[in-house]
Amino acid sequence: MTPWVLRLLIANFAVFGLTAFQPQVANYLALYPRAILIQPWGIFTYMFVHAGLGHIFFNMLILYFFGPPLESMWGGREFVKYYLATGLSAAALSFFTPHAGVIGASGAIYGIMLAFALNWPDMQVWVWFLFPVRIKWLVAFMAAVSVLSLVGGEADGVAHWAHLGGFLGGFLYLRVQDRVGMQVRQLRKTVAKRKFSATPGGSGDDDSAPPPRPGSRAESRVLDEVDRVLDKISESGLQSLTEEELELLDRVSKKYRQN
Repeated sequence: MTPWVLRLLIANFAVFGLTAFQPQVANYLALYPRAILIQPWGIFTYMFVHAGLGHIFFNMLILYFFGPPLESMWGGREFVKYYLATGLSAAALSFFTPHAGVIGASGAIYGIMLAFALNWPDMQVWVWFLFPVRIKWLVAFMAAVSVLSLVGGEADGVAHWAHLGGFLGGFLYLRVQDRVGMQVRQLRKTVAKRKFSATPGGSGDDDSAPPPRPGSRAESRVLDEVDRVLDKISESGLQSLTEEELELLDRVSKKYRQN
């Protein structure tokens, strides 16, 4: 069990207990796309409301199994950001059915399953504790069911647009993060090479490195600061940077691309 998975489990079960004793609270927290201007908080609170014991049990069961490995790999802050982002993307696609109320964490849970499948595609899971299947095929099947249900226009009371929104939002989020991560790694390599050649003094092991130039001490200080910013991105994500830190990365990146 990881900290944010535990917090999300507690929050969902707490809201479920509240709505069990006060059913009218569920309507207050649900997402109603056509009434979004009257009840705007629903775009966030809807993902903590569930229709019944079976609904919350299976959603939280998936979160319990698939959430901790992702949080351990990403860190708590990045994990909860991803969880909420997929929940919000699920809410966004729910506007295709503006007259239907939406509740449940299923959109975010589908996003969690997608992320798990992309990282451990051949991990075997047991459906209904009886049938073994690789997670990549299970996620592909669930995505196909959502798409086919929308195409077929099934009125089964299931928020298929929200499910599809969780998948789509998770996929786009991870693609953007992968690109950012690739750019950060490339910049780190470039800076490391440049820093080695710019640091004054020191014998060094690379005979091919150019000798330090005048003013390289100042450049070395800039590269030390870039290293610190890149470490901050690795720990807390790109969103944690200040405007000054973003400007520093942009300036250094442009300089080395030109060189």
